[in-house]
Amino acid sequence: MKAMFFGWSLLSIQLLVLALELEMIDYESQHVTCSKGLSNCTVKAGPGILIQGCPVDEKGLAVQPVLCCRQGTACRPCLHIRLDIQPRNHQTASYVSVCYIVPELIMPLCKKLEFTVIPAALDEQASSKAWLSLLIESEAVSFSSQVTVYVCIFRSTVVLPSVDEVCSSASQGVVEECEVPSFSTLIDQERREVMLQVAKEEDSPHPLEMCLQHEDNGVCRAWKEKPVPLHSVTPCMCFQLWWDKGDERSRRSMSCPFRNNTEMFQRNVWENVSVSVVQRQMNSGGAMLSWNLTAPCRLEAEVWPCQRDAGVDKDRCTELGDIRQRLSNDIWRENDRGHWLMPGVFEDVKPGLDLCVMVKVKGKNSELGPFCPIDSSRWHWRWSLLILVSLMLAGLAVICLYFLHCKLKRWAWEWHQKEWDQLPIRGHVVLLSPPDVDGSVSELVCELGSSLRARGLSVSVDLWNRAEMCSLGPLPWLHSQLQPLNSQGGRALLVLTQAAWKKAEDWGRQWDQQGQQGRDIAQGVEEEKGDEEVEGEDKRLLQGLSSPYADVFSAALSCIKVDHQQGCAGKRFLLVHFESHSAKPLSSERGLPELFQGLPLFHLPSQSQGLLVELAIGSKGPGAGIGVGEKGLFEDIQDEEVEVLQQMFFGVLLCALATLAAKGDMVFTSIFMGGVAAIAGYWLSDRGDRVLDSFLKGR
Repeated sequence: MKAMFFGWSLLSIQLLVLALELEMIDYESQHVTCSKGLSNCTVKAGPGILIQGCPVDEKGLAVQPVLCCRQGTACRPCLHIRLDIQPRNHQTASYVSVCYIVPELIMPLCKKLEFTVIPAALDEQASSKAWLSLLIESEAVSFSSQVTVYVCIFRSTVVLPSVDEVCSSASQGVVEECEVPSFSTLIDQERREVMLQVAKEEDSPHPLEMCLQHEDNGVCRAWKEKPVPLHSVTPCMCFQLWWDKGDERSRRSMSCPFRNNTEMFQRNVWENVSVSVVQRQMNSGGAMLSWNLTAPCRLEAEVWPCQRDAGVDKDRCTELGDIRQRLSNDIWRENDRGHWLMPGVFEDVKPGLDLCVMVKVKGKNSELGPFCPIDSSRWHWRWSLLILVSLMLAGLAVICLYFLHCKLKRWAWEWHQKEWDQLPIRGHVVLLSPPDVDGSVSELVCELGSSLRARGLSVSVDLWNRAEMCSLGPLPWLHSQLQPLNSQGGRALLVLTQAAWKKAEDWGRQWDQQGQQGRDIAQGVEEEKGDEEVEGEDKRLLQGLSSPYADVFSAALSCIKVDHQQGCAGKRFLLVHFESHSAKPLSSERGLPELFQGLPLFHLPSQSQGLLVELAIGSKGPGAGIGVGEKGLFEDIQDEEVEVLQQMFFGVLLCALATLAAKGDMVFTSIFMGGVAAIAGYWLSDRGDRVLDSFLKGR
């Protein structure tokens, strides 16, 4: 239909230039009125229909925007449409379609006007024309809208005035969009602040919004606090207030209440003037002095370069020539803080001089300045001081970590032990005596076996099974005791003494000499042979001391060797050392024998709780472990793997801190240096004894 309207050949476009003051019409509902000669005038919604013999006169379409009010208030924009009627062919009943459209609508909205012509009445007023009047109020018709009205083949376009135009006229107070908050200012000298008092704030159903700006064309930034500090008030400070209605109808009121108090607040402008100065080199090779002046308000001022005296009076600055620059209003621009910035430059200045900038503001008797380039040596000194303090703090952290490391580990270990003491332990333990068992060692071995049995473990001690060992033989007995470890879980404990240390070293040398025979013996120990004993040359590696338990200890060494070859050293065997007896022979200069390397070592009684924890988490059988015997999520992770994971974690953390510190952030730089020092302290505290022993041996 819109295309059909535009396609009509006879168009009459009437663009009305509207006055600021709109006519206000009391309006209750959409209605139509008609002149004498017409009756039964009604209006209803309907489609636009073209009729033959349009009853509207050729120049009989007039459209005027008005304010439709209810009892003189709550006025809204609407259209007043007048149609001059010229009956055709003595028609009596007739109708006409009135359609209107705005750019936001796709299809026009239409009304159907029906009326009846009274011929007698028309004859009486032949000199005047009959007319129809229609008021249209619609959500589509708003302020600043362009509305086009179609009647038959005629068209008229009007543009409604804007909200600001309407509100600046006498219509203010009756149009809802014109309602804006009004406020006044109150200066409180005691609190050193300015209060904003908003009228009728409590009576408004909408929340109050406010923003602050400097100068009329400045950016208005949100301001939540009504009190304004007195030291920040300037003559160019302005406020915008509005009721937040959640749509575009929220009109703002703007006021600059301090513009007339220049004498009181001009000092705040002068005190907040700052100038940054940088001396640079031009492309031609000469020197130039670049400056940026910042102030809360635009100023009328002069700027000139000067040379600062090298004497005691650093504030004395001698002007260089007559090259003053005046600040013009067209170059000022606003920065992110809401202040105004003026850039400038002095070219071809003499290099090597201590150059600064002076400022003379209009209205101020004294000059501002001198403003000089930032002394880079001062910043270097501050950086050096910061680095020195950071290094001192890092060193202090290293020392504290070194001395507190053992205590922290002990506290954590004691807490960990208390948790384990409350849990039952299950599994099988084989306790093997050293080759040089004597009265004191055998007593300690028996006490250890009794203690483990009291904790709920199934314990088998070679000292307690002499009769069975004699009947079966040392090797079958050992095999029968190791076999339950696979089903029940548990560990075999070797008591480490000086004789056991020396026996392991001698056994290792004999293994290397015997070669394949040693491997056959180790394989024979692992295989089930019943009561059959090892004969012939195979006894060489098992013969040693005269003790009846020497063969059992040698067979255990063979099993440990097999575990080493299979890559599962420490899975079945672990070492215990009684601190009352020395374990390392005086003649030995090396560490643990190669055969014992990789086996967990516990010093008793100081590490008794650690031994219990190892027996609990190290048992691999279905009935071993703690509680219900389920294997932990990280139970298979070795100590070396945990250390690698720790190194990876700290490496990633240090890389992230180094990346942040590389951006120049002082906080992250300090954290990075402290982290490096802390990790170094942890590493040194963990390896300090080893490094110290190596140093002393080297000496």
